[in-house]
Amino acid sequence: MDTLEQRTMARVSARLIPFLVVCYFVAYLDRVNVSFAALTMNKDLNLSASAYGLGAGIFFLAYGVLEVPSNLLLAHFGARRWIARIMFTWGIMSGAMAFIGNETSFYVVRFLLGAAEAGFFPGMIFYLTLWFPAAYRGRVIGYFMAAIPLSTVVGGPVSSALLGLDGVFGMHGWQWLFILEAVPALLLSLVVLFYLTDKPGDAAWLRDDERRWLVDRLAAEERQRMAARHYEVLQTLLNPRVLALSLVYFGAVAANYGLSFFLPQIVKAFGMSNLQTGFVSAIPYVVGVIGIVWCGRRSDAKLERRFHTGFALFIAAAGLTVGAFLNDPTAKMVAFSVAGFGIFGSLPVFWTLPTAFLSGTGAAGGIAIINSIGNLAGFVGPSVMGMIKDATGSFTNGLLVLVGVAFVALMIVLLLRHDTALERVPELGSSRE
Repeated sequence: MDTLEQRTMARVSARLIPFLVVCYFVAYLDRVNVSFAALTMNKDLNLSASAYGLGAGIFFLAYGVLEVPSNLLLAHFGARRWIARIMFTWGIMSGAMAFIGNETSFYVVRFLLGAAEAGFFPGMIFYLTLWFPAAYRGRVIGYFMAAIPLSTVVGGPVSSALLGLDGVFGMHGWQWLFILEAVPALLLSLVVLFYLTDKPGDAAWLRDDERRWLVDRLAAEERQRMAARHYEVLQTLLNPRVLALSLVYFGAVAANYGLSFFLPQIVKAFGMSNLQTGFVSAIPYVVGVIGIVWCGRRSDAKLERRFHTGFALFIAAAGLTVGAFLNDPTAKMVAFSVAGFGIFGSLPVFWTLPTAFLSGTGAAGGIAIINSIGNLAGFVGPSVMGMIKDATGSFTNGLLVLVGVAFVALMIVLLLRHDTALERVPELGSSRE
């Protein structure tokens, strides 16, 4: 590898990746901390499993509807200002969760939280494509998305500990959880305005030769994609390949949220305290971090995307299937840990599939529509899990539904065409004009 390339990508990675991981860590924690609040909140508000599942999932209805317009606005206004706006409004709504008093207000605030956060994740994926050439995206997206399991590894025990503040100043522990975990988003919204740079051409923190190399490399890749096929926004939104990828992501997301929103309740039923539940629930996510990093790096090294995604989805489905039928707590958590490796391992490699053939505003719209449709599973998964739990008294059949959608996603991704030639290093000879 050329030393200029090494130096440039090391500098870009060190500048952007740790900060973006922290931002997504906070975003994901504010999205799923309701799963730990539920350990005491459900009883205080008299919420059934169905009502909780609906409220947990209704976040994704607003999130899904507003994904595309939000990502197009990000492309128009620039990541720095738009991401700061998203983080500030979701911080406000996350804190507002502390003041819900019944089932209806639970639904309303969760819906508004989804509306506030809409566009953050696809915006971050689009932003990464503006800074990292295609050959780096598997590992980079993997590092970024490691924030998902890490938010539970760290946030689970912290959230469970915050439940111990019950009675302080006359408030419930779950209210303190929502208030205190909203603060980082509000603070980071200000940092984003001063720290992020919208595009490489504006990066004063790169040396001149590094900036020229990166701008040229990304421009050459953009020309290569557009020469193969350029999609306008409307064409992207109606593209069969984009819609098929949306269904793949739907399966991965359903497995993720269907399990994560109910895992603390499954673990608590083992007879554990709230704090113990936080630590034990984190175990599959520790394994998930390994899956995300390993799959992303291996996919980049092999420059192979389709079978890496399919293999990870197979591991996820297998782990969930075995876990659904086991009663022994240790064996069940081992199975869920295997599922965690597969669920999270599929995510970074999956996102290299659409970014390999989409470009410009078409990429912003395509990424958003995939995330929008896929995240509807965040509504379906928890809702179905809750309804089945109320109907049967068990999570087994709900887990098998998650297995089914993950298996469908596996079949679709194996049937999709993916042209890795569009990810290979383009000729840079004519890129400087």
